[in-house]
Amino acid sequence: MKALVTGGGGFLGHHIVKKLLERGDEVRVIGRHDYPDLASMGVECLKVDLADDEKVCAACSGMDAVFHVASKAGVWGSFESYYKPNVLGADNILKGCRKNSVTKLIYTSTPSVVYGHDPIDGGDESLPYPESFLTNYAATKAEAERKILNANGGDGVFTCSLRPHLIWGPGDTNLIPRVVERAKAGRLVQVGPGDNLISVSYVENVADAHLAACDRLASGSPVCGQAYFINEKEPVTCWEFIGKVLDTLDCPPVRKKIGKGTAYFLGAVFETIYRILGKDSDPLMTRFLALQLATSHWFRTDKAERDLGWTPKVSTDEGMVRMKEAWAVR
Repeated sequence: MKALVTGGGGFLGHHIVKKLLERGDEVRVIGRHDYPDLASMGVECLKVDLADDEKVCAACSGMDAVFHVASKAGVWGSFESYYKPNVLGADNILKGCRKNSVTKLIYTSTPSVVYGHDPIDGGDESLPYPESFLTNYAATKAEAERKILNANGGDGVFTCSLRPHLIWGPGDTNLIPRVVERAKAGRLVQVGPGDNLISVSYVENVADAHLAACDRLASGSPVCGQAYFINEKEPVTCWEFIGKVLDTLDCPPVRKKIGKGTAYFLGAVFETIYRILGKDSDPLMTRFLALQLATSHWFRTDKAERDLGWTPKVSTDEGMVRMKEAWAVR
């Protein structure tokens, strides 16, 4: 199989590329940078902006499957800054698949597309999109997901969407490094009582799910046009998990606490100030971040296990061991 991985040089994309290569597939990646490590493994690397429809279409040429992993993530920033890579990027990927007769499109989404203001305990794929979103990231990812799922079957392109939650593990450049940085600087503060349950997703398990979806995505398959939550089967207590990460990586524990209501109020204040000043950098707190850190949001994976034939292979404990080993040689 010949596969294109958008964002193949990123955290999750890199793991998907490695697993495709291990089973003998030919891989092309597009991204914003050069990736000499991937090129050395025989991967064709193209520097392409997702907003450039001609180059995106050209990158899809000759492919059997496209894994659309690339996106702009974050809790702050203008709508336009998210709309171009996330929505226009999805439009261009769809156009490229149709023009080049690509039959499989696997989209990497996020559970944030169904997150409004309320806690989610054991959520499944019947959850609707909320009427409003607390982040432009979630809003644009939801719009892109709608487009891709609604396009299923058109012009011979079959689509599905995977929603991994809080991806972590070796190679992470975002979630764990930010937690570690704040802990070492003494700026990591527990929000809420600390007993909220969350889902987490070890990166290799997420990559496995993408390949499983690709293999099952075909005409008549129940995977076509569907979304799937992808995470470990059992939720973890948010602040216990963070504490375990810090202990594993020899970081100081969290010692400061703040109430959920106070954090939410501060988030609203920071958002207002940053919006007035036109600041693009992340505020110290946002309403979305306050709720994510203080309330439960965990998801069931029954549908993914049934339709994709997928179950997580790497446990959280084993993932911690692998992450510590990788961290030691950074």
